[in-house]
Amino acid sequence: MATDVDELVERVLAGDRRGMARAISLVEDGAPELEALSAGIFAHTGTATTIGVTGSPGVGKSTLTERLVAAARERERSVAVLAIDPTSPFTGGALLGDRLRMQTHATDPGVFIRSMATRGHLGGMALAAPESIRILDSAGTDVVMVETVGVGQAEVEVAGATDTTLVVVAPGWGDAVQVAKAGILEIADVFVVNKADREGAGEAARDLELMIKMGAPRDADWTPPVVRTSAATGEGVDDLWSAIEDHRTHLESTGALESNRRDRLLAEVETLASQRVRERVRAAMTADAELVERIAGRRVDPYAAASLLLERVGGDDG
Repeated sequence: MATDVDELVERVLAGDRRGMARAISLVEDGAPELEALSAGIFAHTGTATTIGVTGSPGVGKSTLTERLVAAARERERSVAVLAIDPTSPFTGGALLGDRLRMQTHATDPGVFIRSMATRGHLGGMALAAPESIRILDSAGTDVVMVETVGVGQAEVEVAGATDTTLVVVAPGWGDAVQVAKAGILEIADVFVVNKADREGAGEAARDLELMIKMGAPRDADWTPPVVRTSAATGEGVDDLWSAIEDHRTHLESTGALESNRRDRLLAEVETLASQRVRERVRAAMTADAELVERIAGRRVDPYAAASLLLERVGGDDG
């Protein structure tokens, strides 16, 4: 098995597309080989520009992503797109449509497109997304785009795994309010009012600008711009690309790029460690029917039971 993983690592680092696809499948499945795969590629990561694209269904994220792929290719940069659905692990749902819409890039060796869902990954998308991004990064991809299918906590976690997060809305849908309710104002680095040729685009842009002014800034030195685009025609896409590059320049010049990445990695380590301890505690409790009965019978309180279980699994700090 080790030989197989070593070979897969070599294929990924060489930019082999089938190897990249196989590695991402391991992430989806939560395969036991993941640990060895991660060890093999980790030192080769950290160079790709990563962009998250999120927003309500129907706002044109996939068409906009396709336009951004074209913009990157015009600038001679290789691109990978992860189209992620955290909520539909079996059907793929709209992701098939996403991939069909991007078929204009299907024969371009500089573009890699993959629909993805978590079938068995214990940590869900909060852990699967950064692992998949690292696979694409280690393969030498210049730009990795992560597109989510909706707006919710899972999507916020996915978008938060990238350097620059785009939040896309469309006019006349009440999306600005929906965005505020979903709590993703805080994670947006750039707002995009897509379908800007429609009535109400100006109002949607003004609503977002007002919300930005009223909200507490996540970065005191960066005010998220509101860019109007029409993905169907390509209008405004160059402006959006400029906004993405401006944000990247800001991150690099302030040191925020490295500090943000460091914080994300540490949070990921914490999540991984917590889940392993949780699994061991659950197994220890399942194996001790007497303790379960004592807890249920109010003879041992939850705090005492937790301390006892942590001692058993070696997770107690004293």
